[in-house]
Amino acid sequence: MNPILRLNGVCKNFGGVVAAEDVTFSVMPGTIHGLIGPNGAGKSTLMNLISGIYTADKGSIYLDEQDITHIPSHKRARMGIGRTFQTPRFLQRSNIHDNLLLGTDLCHQVGYLRSFLARRQKDFESELQELMQFLDFSIDLDDDISSLAYGQQKQLEIVRAMLAHPRVMLVDEPAAGLNNKEIDDVMELLRYAANERKIGVLLIEHSMDMIMNICEEIVVLSFGKVIAQGTPEQISSNEAVIEAYLGRDNNA
Repeated sequence: MNPILRLNGVCKNFGGVVAAEDVTFSVMPGTIHGLIGPNGAGKSTLMNLISGIYTADKGSIYLDEQDITHIPSHKRARMGIGRTFQTPRFLQRSNIHDNLLLGTDLCHQVGYLRSFLARRQKDFESELQELMQFLDFSIDLDDDISSLAYGQQKQLEIVRAMLAHPRVMLVDEPAAGLNNKEIDDVMELLRYAANERKIGVLLIEHSMDMIMNICEEIVVLSFGKVIAQGTPEQISSNEAVIEAYLGRDNNA
């Protein structure tokens, strides 16, 4: 099985600041891949490079073996790169249903109004109902998005990304600001995306409990460089990672 996402020697500088230096790793379909490191390590920069907000200075980015390094961000989204953000981004003057419907605009490559009129609207409603049941959400989709709690909005941003049927989903700190129950729900939703929908998930998260429980592979960044890659077990015992990020128990 070939990687769905591959970075090869990716570099990005901002003036004299090195944000990414020779970054190389890949994400397989149907897996959850963690991206961790201290603040300022370059994690969000890599997300922006993959999604096309930034353009790499050197190196290449491939989506299913197609070079997307210089393809604009909106075209990358249509090609199958979905994304969530640290703070949910919704149209605050629209209701929940219409905010989620925006995901089908990318999936079907038709305009927003045409999405309302297309036959595939029935498919959207069925899929949306399935995801609401999976989350055990009993909410009125006609309510304003602002009526939802913060944790619900973060989960629904993942749902919206899934409704676009991405091949890769970039998920940025989904556990931030959530309680333990909400974090468990997010983990189950990401597992469902990977296991059932075969989406390759690239996850930035500071909760090491979540990273160690949900990821098959982890990449560790420090000052824009990859200092380690491997399974959770390999990462948790890696000396370079312990020194740079995880910390050492001085009583050990």
